[in-house]
Amino acid sequence: MPAQHYKASGISLIIGSLLMVVTMILHPSGGSIEQILRIINLAIISHSLAILSTPFLLLGFWGLTNKLKESYFFAMSAFMAMATGLIAVMIAAAVNGIALPLYAQHYAGAPEKTLEIVRHIMAYGTVFNHAFDYIFIGATCLAVLFWSISILDTKALPQWLAYLGIIYFLVCGVMFFMGFSFLYLHSFTVYIFGSVVWILLAAFSLLKMKSNSV
Repeated sequence: MPAQHYKASGISLIIGSLLMVVTMILHPSGGSIEQILRIINLAIISHSLAILSTPFLLLGFWGLTNKLKESYFFAMSAFMAMATGLIAVMIAAAVNGIALPLYAQHYAGAPEKTLEIVRHIMAYGTVFNHAFDYIFIGATCLAVLFWSISILDTKALPQWLAYLGIIYFLVCGVMFFMGFSFLYLHSFTVYIFGSVVWILLAAFSLLKMKSNSV
């Protein structure tokens, strides 16, 4: 792959990461139907940015995978895991940030008896959404671990990036087994920012590829 392709991949990762950061900064804290209706526009905009980030990230991760292709199994496994995670988070964003507000909008001013049924449906939607969040978190951690192993194997990127990725995986794993929940807005935000740090460092490593890189 020519150096300009790696640079394009790095830029794509940076764009995708920045969109993720903006999403979490704008991300509203929903609750009751009334609260969701008050923040409907902000919810749709912030989650639309999350969805928009996925093709940029996928393109960037393909460049990263190509750079590490000599470690074919781990590099491709990482890409497939990340692709699965990005699809999951895209579904979660669409359900929680677009479908849910539009659904709640239909019941503005509805009688309490109707709203009680709606709340049960929305509660199921929240659990459904959390399932995709877990898929995204698990897939992202696994992808970073596999890319880190590929970096150690190929030495195609700085070794410290691999060690940082392994530490990231171990910290997330320990936190999970200690019962830490990543699904609250603040904890999920921390997780996203932690992921973005590794992604940005990988992006800048790709941007440094010289014209004779293969």
